[in-house]
Parts: sequence; structure tokens; C-alpha cells
Amino acid sequence: MGWPLRMFQEEGLYFVTSRCFQGRLLLRPSTEMNEVVGGVLARAVQHSAGTVRLHAFTFASNHFHLLVWARGAALASFMQYLRSNLSKKVGRLVDWSGSFWERRYSAEPVLDDTALVGRLRYVLAHGVKEGLVERSVEWPGLTCLPQLLGSARRVFQWFNWTKRWNKRGSADMAEERGRFAEQWAEPVELEVVPLPCWKGLGEEERQRAVRALVEEVEAEARARDKPVLGVRAVRAQHPHTRPQHLKRSSRPLGHASTRQALRELREQYRTFVAAFREAAARWGRGDFSAPFPPFSFPPRVVPDRVPRVL
Repeated sequence: MGWPLRMFQEEGLYFVTSRCFQGRLLLRPSTEMNEVVGGVLARAVQHSAGTVRLHAFTFASNHFHLLVWARGAALASFMQYLRSNLSKKVGRLVDWSGSFWERRYSAEPVLDDTALVGRLRYVLAHGVKEGLVERSVEWPGLTCLPQLLGSARRVFQWFNWTKRWNKRGSADMAEERGRFAEQWAEPVELEVVPLPCWKGLGEEERQRAVRALVEEVEAEARARDKPVLGVRAVRAQHPHTRPQHLKRSSRPLGHASTRQALRELREQYRTFVAAFREAAARWGRGDFSAPFPPFSFPPRVVPDRVPRVL
């Protein structure tokens, strides 16, 4: 069974999720992990050349969430760059050589301001709602919370393995301690952009709004009155660990505060799928003039398999 077709907007906001293979804790937080992941994320945003803007993020031990704005299908190349570099660099860091990601990432459109703030709240709740830490600021993994409450810009290290490869056999290579040596590190800046619905607010107002969301999350967690794992135990977990029980839920088509908006999105998606399938059928008959919907990915044509039109 094939994957569902992706439908991108001319520009839009998306809530993105990607899980590690078998739910293993390959992204288990540590100082070095956060530096490597932050550098890859910053480089991916930089590589997108303004076609993707980052609004929020959090990296759990076995998955991550992003809240982004993207133009057209730019999110696809952004995620390909991000996930491939994370699998290479983090895989090397935790000594993992197999498949790194469990399946395709999900990218669900966020349709209105209320839903957008709700998704930000979901990102900020990580670690607390799962009973891993008592307070959001205690989560030891990479998160956007420090940037939302302070400077929006933060510098990480991007480990340039191309530079390392170009210097193979040199005296520098003989002295370095590995792929994460300081001489391969290049500073790269990661910026978190304010939510579009908060652009009219001042910096202090936005920070108060973020604190209010965090306080709601923490109050709900205290009301459940359940034991917390704690930062030390989170960091002590082995990254190859496969959880015995994984929480799985169906991925929604999108996020909205009204049913009407979701119904309209569903109808738009049906129209998109029908247009794509019609174009694909015409291509299958050798009619390559058939137009595919905007920001979709037509099938690749293999020259020796192109059907002849009689």
C-alpha cells in the first residue's frame, strides 16, 4: 500500500512530526546531542534560503516536532536535508548504523490562529505531559523554549564533514579526535520566528503569552499527581533502547479550531487526489502533457519504459 499523497499550499503553516526507527531513543538528550541536532536544524533552515521559517521545535528522545511556515513544496526538500543529516550525524554519535527513521514524516497544515497557538502549546508541553520532567524548562533535550523566553537567535556548531574529508591524510587528520572534533565545527545561527498571529505583540507580550501556556501545561500535570521520571533518568537511558509500549495515534489531515475548516480541507484534499490520479492515468497512457496539481510530485519517467503512443 502506497503512502498518502502530500498536498502543499502555495504557502502555509505546518505541524511536522518524525519518529525514530521502532521508537528507539536515538535522540536521547545530552550536551553533545543538543549541539549536533541544533547545528543540523540551523543548517537546514539556512539551506532553505527563506522558503522555510521555523516557529517552534522540540526534540524528544525518539521523535521531534516542528512548527514551520513553508512556501510551496519547499518543506519536502527541507525535511529531506534535515532528516538525512540527522541520521548520518546522530547515527554516528550514538553508534547506530541501521535505519534511523521509522516512516515518512507527517506534515499537517495548521489552518487558523487558535489552532496555531494550540500546536505551540503542544510543543511546549513535551516532557511534562509525558511525566518525564516536572517543568518545561527542565527538559534536557533541544527545545525552542529558551529562545521564546529570551533571544530568538542561538548559535550552534555545524560539523563540516566535507572539510574533514578534503583534509584526509593530512597532519590535522592524525591529530583530530573524530568527526566531532573542534576543527570541523562551524558556527551557524538558528532563529525562531514569532508566530504570524503574534507579530503585532511586543517581545515582552509574546514572552508572557509563552509563560501562560507553560503554566497551563504544568498545572495540568500537577493535577494528575503522577510520579516524574526526572532529568537524570532521562539522560541515563541508552539510545538503542526500544520502548516496550509506544503511543500511536492516527495522524489528522490538519489542525483547525472549527469543524467547517476541517471539512473544507478534506474536500480540497479529495479534489487534489482526484486531479493527481487523473494526470497519473494519462501519463500511464503516454500522454505527458497532462498537468499535475501545483506543488505535487509527478511520477518519474524511465525512458526505456515509456509507453509508445500509436
